[in-house]
Amino acid sequence: MSLRELLLWGQRTLEQGGIQDAPTDAWYCLEYICGISRACYYARSDAIIEDSKEEKYRELIEKRAAHIPLQQLLGEAWFCGSSFYVNEHVLIPRQDTEVLVEEAKRRVQSGDAVLDLCTGSGCVLLALMKACPGIAGTGTDISPEALAVARKNGERLGLKARWIQSDLFEQVEGVFQLITANPPYIASGVIPTLMEEVRDHEPLGALDGGPDGLDFYRKIVAQAGGRLTEGGWLCLEIGYDQGGALQELLEAAGYENIEIIRDLAGLDRVAVGQKSRGGYHV
Repeated sequence: MSLRELLLWGQRTLEQGGIQDAPTDAWYCLEYICGISRACYYARSDAIIEDSKEEKYRELIEKRAAHIPLQQLLGEAWFCGSSFYVNEHVLIPRQDTEVLVEEAKRRVQSGDAVLDLCTGSGCVLLALMKACPGIAGTGTDISPEALAVARKNGERLGLKARWIQSDLFEQVEGVFQLITANPPYIASGVIPTLMEEVRDHEPLGALDGGPDGLDFYRKIVAQAGGRLTEGGWLCLEIGYDQGGALQELLEAAGYENIEIIRDLAGLDRVAVGQKSRGGYHV
């Protein structure tokens, strides 16, 4: 089978499987298996592909047609301009989360200690460390498998962070100028309605935020004050309808300069608050 014929087969198979962007995904699978560029493909699309590569491509396409996320199949996702390794043990980095990194960048400087809770692939912490050289980064996650992915990404990017297996602050010592988190925030009852790629193939523990989606925020906001320096910042990714609830939680805990930041779609995406200098925090 030629490259062109194989690519067309891949597109048809993905379309039949209900994959939304079948042509693009079919191409990325071909690029991954054959190591071929667009220019090279157009120059020699009639070339006959090796049997072993054709077999691997078919296997990859069939897995994608079963709605296994493309990033998991290729082992790569792009975030804040860098390539991150991903697998089934971590959430796939999403463009929306880049808003969290941008807001964190505005509130950190070289020499600061930064803690990233629920770090997963490590993408938030590592993107921040890459953008702001000189910060001391610590990432925590309850999942040892997720931390293995984060360590691998740190090595890939040449960034030295400290990785701790911990249920939020449980195993964390010291204080930080900035704490970030993209915790599970989807209400339990909403999980069954998610896209198949997310619902069936991304880790449930990184999605389920309890009955109202706020379980982790209550714990983080209640405990973060004891881990922040005076004037330190708490930056949290939130769901599109959770801005009001986070505003109330942060106010009740004594935070100042609270903001709810929207993403490019105009939806609530990040909540930030500053620990008061000498004030009361729960």
